[in-house]
Amino acid sequence: MNMSLNKFTFNPTNISGLFLIEPKVYGDHRGFFMEYYNHEEFTRAGIGLPFVQDNHSRSGRGVLRGLHFQKRHPQGKLIRVVSGGVYDVAVDLRRGSPTYGKWFGLELKAEEHKMVYVPRGCAHGFLTLTDNVDFMYKCTDYYDASDEAGLAWDDPTVGVDWPLDRLGADGRKILKISERDKKWPKLEGLDVDFDYNKYKI
Repeated sequence: MNMSLNKFTFNPTNISGLFLIEPKVYGDHRGFFMEYYNHEEFTRAGIGLPFVQDNHSRSGRGVLRGLHFQKRHPQGKLIRVVSGGVYDVAVDLRRGSPTYGKWFGLELKAEEHKMVYVPRGCAHGFLTLTDNVDFMYKCTDYYDASDEAGLAWDDPTVGVDWPLDRLGADGRKILKISERDKKWPKLEGLDVDFDYNKYKI
């Protein structure tokens, strides 16, 4: 059930604890104003963990980043795009979750102002669909390079339907992905044990 509060609407998805969030945007001939985080309203929606770090990445078109997570210090992420557009993806890695191994994806466009909250215990990544994408996200735990892990972006068991055709007929050939992200294991080979009861949000 959608939860509409004063400044945000929280829309549940097919993955427990993962929300599509729509802020109220006030616009006129001068431009617009919006809040993209309000601790009181997020807490009322069940997202009460404090955010401790803000990140900002910039990418050109056809860049795929992910699918990333941290093993000992999993991060909840509040995601938004402030320039351009991406296809954003999360995969549920929480043991005992009714959607373990399932994925959720949607297009995020800067002009629509929609956001996604990805709960702890999920792998996350995105594919840029436009030039000059500015991607920002708040995290509930600090980044730790020694703790970072990942899931193969093209694991057929998970079956993420990346919209590579949006990049043109040779979408897969022009895909830009780091060597590290090419080498993450598939779902069955992951050495991780997230407890769904602990990481529902």
